[in-house]
Amino acid sequence: MASTGGLTRRRGAAAGGGAGPSTEDGGGSERVSSPAPKPGPSDKTTETSYTSENGHKIAFDPRDLSESAERNKQPKLTLMEEVLLMGLKDKQGYLSFWNDNISYALRGCIVIELAFRGRISMQKTPGRRQFPLSDRIIEVIDDTLTGEVLLDEALKMMKTSEKMSVSQWIDLMSGETWNLMKIGYQLKQVRERLAKGLVDKGILRTEKRNFLLFDMATHPVADGGAKDEIRRRVRLLLNSRTVVLPPSQFLPEEMEFRYLRTVTMVCAAYAANVLENALSTLNHEARERAFSQVDEFLAEYSQWPFQKRPSSLGIASNIGQVIGQEVTASKDKELQLEVVAACLSVFTRLDSLL
Repeated sequence: MASTGGLTRRRGAAAGGGAGPSTEDGGGSERVSSPAPKPGPSDKTTETSYTSENGHKIAFDPRDLSESAERNKQPKLTLMEEVLLMGLKDKQGYLSFWNDNISYALRGCIVIELAFRGRISMQKTPGRRQFPLSDRIIEVIDDTLTGEVLLDEALKMMKTSEKMSVSQWIDLMSGETWNLMKIGYQLKQVRERLAKGLVDKGILRTEKRNFLLFDMATHPVADGGAKDEIRRRVRLLLNSRTVVLPPSQFLPEEMEFRYLRTVTMVCAAYAANVLENALSTLNHEARERAFSQVDEFLAEYSQWPFQKRPSSLGIASNIGQVIGQEVTASKDKELQLEVVAACLSVFTRLDSLL
């Protein structure tokens, strides 16, 4: 089904310290309690509580602070959530039943997100360039939790298992394996868990909908601002000669790889067969140009190092230069970007893998 030039398009498939024991004794005042030993300079304990203004001691988990600091540096939505949100029907709150691509693409987005957040990278071995990008081995370089449940679950699996390639991990997390010993690597109910995460973030709400023979939980859009921002970003990237992405809570100005992340999101949405939902307001000719532009993005960014070439369509003419600047500013993260390119190379042949 797939061609060497990119994805086969299937358009229209998706719609729109506590107190010690008491020493008080009624017998007399001559009993003296021994003083508590003072901690030495080498006794380092992690604070797990603080005293509030009214004098109450409140306990906390130190990991919550590190996760909160992590979230402040990252956009409000992960790549997986943006792709899922693009595919959801606004009022009905569910994905197209005929979309076979999105489950696999979402697992690829998990690997990409971990790479962008500095958790995984390609294993630096001298002979790795002899293999295709998708067959190169990845490893965990930072096992700090991200605060996102699916990302942390995948990170723990990668940390405790044998080292595998990008395509192997995407296959295993999607359940695409005949090896019964590795069936436990499958991430289950990813779409439902992502939707519930978006409910927690106030983007979606939960409703129960009857489908003749059964009831199903659906997740209509509660806050349309998030989805509108994604659509604007997609149209800006695929329909403008010069792309300038304004900062927002979904794409903070200080975050790394703002433009590369946006290109990756668009390519993932294309692979998941939900991109057309963001282009519904464009006329037919503009949509055709947008899809052709995504083909060019996939060809350019599914290899490493990225090929910097101007668009043959006159769209997003500055993207190659801007992303080149992002890569140059983060020279120490080239192995992480190699993982991103490897995932995009998997997306280019998604139809043949399913």
